Amino acid sequence: MKLQFCFFILFVFFTNLSSVNAQSKNTTGVYYDYKVRCIGKELDGSLTLESFGKGRNYFDASEQAKKDAVYAVIFLGIREGNGGCNSDPIILNSSVQAANEDYFANFFRDKGPYTEFTSLKDERISNKIDRNSMKTRTFQQRMLVVRVDRLGIKNKLIKDNIIKY
Repeated sequence: MKLQFCFFILFVFFTNLSSVNAQSKNTTGVYYDYKVRCIGKELDGSLTLESFGKGRNYFDASEQAKKDAVYAVIFLGIREGNGGCNSDPIILNSSVQAANEDYFANFFRDKGPYTEFTSLKDERISNKIDRNSMKTRTFQQRMLVVRVDRLGIKNKLIKDNIIKY
């Protein structure tokens, strides 16, 4: 009787241990992919967006959030958040990106021309303190409030003969 009870206790222990291991394997390193959201549209043609970036450290994650915001304005359009933003992308034809691959690789390089069209002037101190972020051993994810000059990007693309209007 005692031997059966010991086997029962061991069975319950190993069953719980294996279920805990299975659960931790499923939830470790989960990355939630957030879309760029509209917060508002300014009268000068710029958009205030909430963007998430992922990187090795705070600065990489912040730069990636800015790149994602500009990329969404140019190629994807803004579909989430406040309906006040223009949801159409600047470049409607998807083949333009492939045809001008070198131009956009240079445009989105680190500290590239895309930085001329972004600013953090709408970032509030409360957002900096209570920032949605996720940190693991390998990466950090940060949320930024980014203002993107949509009209300035459009004028630059027209001037550089990428699009025609």
